[in-house]
Amino acid sequence: MRMMLLKTGLAMLVVTALAVLAGCGTSGRAPELPDSALPAAETDYIIAPGAVLNVFVWQHPDLSTTVPVRPDGKISTPLIEDMVAAGKTPTQLARDMEEVLARFIRQPTVNVIMQTAAPSFQQQVRVVGQAANAQALPYSDGMTLLDVMIQVGGLGEFAAGNRAKLVRRTTDGPVEINVRLDDLLNAGDMRQNVVIQPGDVIIIPEARF
Repeated sequence: MRMMLLKTGLAMLVVTALAVLAGCGTSGRAPELPDSALPAAETDYIIAPGAVLNVFVWQHPDLSTTVPVRPDGKISTPLIEDMVAAGKTPTQLARDMEEVLARFIRQPTVNVIMQTAAPSFQQQVRVVGQAANAQALPYSDGMTLLDVMIQVGGLGEFAAGNRAKLVRRTTDGPVEINVRLDDLLNAGDMRQNVVIQPGDVIIIPEARF
């Protein structure tokens, strides 16, 4: 009986020591996103700058068009100007376009099809919207949100940095993570300095005035 208690006590000490070492090893690192936000098998394609989209508006050929996604992540089509497309799936973009077109035509039905995918999307990180120099960046191992923002020159003049979103593909579809870029860049809040994964899209909206 004494031998069994001794073995049990030693096992508990080993487990405790390993837990302490694991905790120490993570100090000072950029915060990881939850497991549910980690990229996995591709499901729906997320639109990115450089892609070419076929936009079909049912029974309105004059509104249907083929349009490239600009470097700032936006598209313009008949009756729709400067709509953000990057970071959305084709289905999500179609629903957003229907909402705008409903102001002009009755019950619009929009279908968005990817004609040409953005090159090397899986190995890039894309920043769209109100960055000083919105662009696609090559992914590098260990890249953080701060690294990305430094490379794009920080926030643009009219950026709403604390309303930015990071879009990541997962096995359950795209996941949106709120990131507070003003807090990260201006207040030094390193809790916002999340670890980036290849294929991430960072969307920075324009401030409302």
